[in-house]
Amino acid sequence: MPLIDMPVEKLKTYEGRNPRPADFDEFWDRSLAEMRAIDPDATFTPVPFPSEVAECFDLRFTSTKGARIHAKFVRPKHFEGKIPALLKFHGLSGNNGCWSELFNFAAEGYAVASLDSRGQGGLSEDVGGVAGTTYTHPFIRGLEGPPEGLLVRDLFLDTAMLARIVMGLDFVDETRVGVFGGSQGGALSIACAALVPEIKLCAPNFPYYADYKRVWEMDLAKGAYEGMRYYFRWFDPAHEREDEIFEKLGYIDIQFLAPRIRAKVMMATCLMDTTCPPSTQFAAYNKMTCEKSVIFYPDYAHEEPRPHKDRVFAFLSELKA
Repeated sequence: MPLIDMPVEKLKTYEGRNPRPADFDEFWDRSLAEMRAIDPDATFTPVPFPSEVAECFDLRFTSTKGARIHAKFVRPKHFEGKIPALLKFHGLSGNNGCWSELFNFAAEGYAVASLDSRGQGGLSEDVGGVAGTTYTHPFIRGLEGPPEGLLVRDLFLDTAMLARIVMGLDFVDETRVGVFGGSQGGALSIACAALVPEIKLCAPNFPYYADYKRVWEMDLAKGAYEGMRYYFRWFDPAHEREDEIFEKLGYIDIQFLAPRIRAKVMMATCLMDTTCPPSTQFAAYNKMTCEKSVIFYPDYAHEEPRPHKDRVFAFLSELKA
């Protein structure tokens, strides 16, 4: 078959190229402690919508740096006892989608929260406040300051705060929560499952925010990773700080969060993907020590294969068992 990256057998043993910061675990332990100290002040505002199966709510909550974050939240109109819940994460620059996209899950008995990533196409607040450039892709926001200022660090913590809120609802069974999404949404699914190890199921599709140095070395710093090329050209044109920059990006590299996951994982990888190359995805996958599986789609690029939505739906149905 055609190859744009490594053969499948080599993918299965690839361990990544990006450097891991020496204090990575301490950094994320401090970040989680910071998040847990915040009162999320969550509010659920009913939204009238003509559905016979779902009740709709605008969910807003406070997360790190005081940002008010938005999510769509739906639950079944009729249920008994505690029900399973799902957290959905969208792709780069998008938003949390349409209400009707969540109703198939509500009809099956799930509560569902779909997050708006801060600083992108939805209603979540972008509080700014970082040193250096705020132009182009999220992962370069904050590179000029301490790692606590990295925007993607806050994106990851927003997922954990959302999980904390949903798992704390009196009608949600906190032992039956799943996460899913594609591209950036795949990365956020992995981050959420890593930062909230009580998550039961995780279905990331072709995840982003992984193995930045490998992307650079493949000359694929374009599209979703164009921010790397922009940053070097404008702020380090002679690459005098290259090692420092890639090490700082290591704080927000999902491959180093992956060992924290305790959920059962089903990942999708498209072998013609030049946006999030398969090897970068496997840098994270190969570090997972949980129960896991991957589905390969040899002829697809950075896109959701037609049958995969049904596979994700079936996988998440394990929460109802």
